[in-house]
Amino acid sequence: MQGENRWRLGVLGSGKGSNFVAIARAIEDGTLPAEVGLVISDVEGAGILQHARERGIPARFIAPGSFRTKLDPQAEAASIAALKEARIDLVVLAGFMRILKGDFLKAFDGRVVNIHPSLLPSFPGLEAWKQALDYGVKVTGCTVHLVDQGVDTGPILAQRAVPVLEGDTTASLHQRIQEAERTLYPETLARWARGESGLRIPPQSTHPAS
Repeated sequence: MQGENRWRLGVLGSGKGSNFVAIARAIEDGTLPAEVGLVISDVEGAGILQHARERGIPARFIAPGSFRTKLDPQAEAASIAALKEARIDLVVLAGFMRILKGDFLKAFDGRVVNIHPSLLPSFPGLEAWKQALDYGVKVTGCTVHLVDQGVDTGPILAQRAVPVLEGDTTASLHQRIQEAERTLYPETLARWARGESGLRIPPQSTHPAS
């Protein structure tokens, strides 16, 4: 959605929710023309759910099922239904630790975005900051990208570099990458929402223009 319309975001996360909070603050201060319609977590006690509830945003735990790295079919169907019921335009992954496949990506084709803690295509997958440190690179960073059927292989929307400092540990490097994420993610969403990125959400919006 462009122009005077505001995107309805659905946010999926598994952890503390620091990127969600950064996005919510950007909405609150008017720099991101959007609203969060629903927050979903696969972890019942996740901090992201508490952050959403404190802001009066609908928040749901949906049990992921028996798989370790992805949603089972029932959880996937429940998530799709919840997002559609909330009239979500764009699905924003904020520390969601499960791979989305199949029916979910078909239901929100071109409308799922993620942030990854490396300069993709380098170091996809888990613990990208540790991969970077172990490999010995001098610069890493974070990447906002669309989600496709691969693992961290979708089209890149924006990146920000983070230097690897002498004496860095996995914890110190990860912390600086997270700081970069908390500025890059809302900035990228804001440029996209304002039509400055050249990208358009596919015409599948589920709620009427206001």
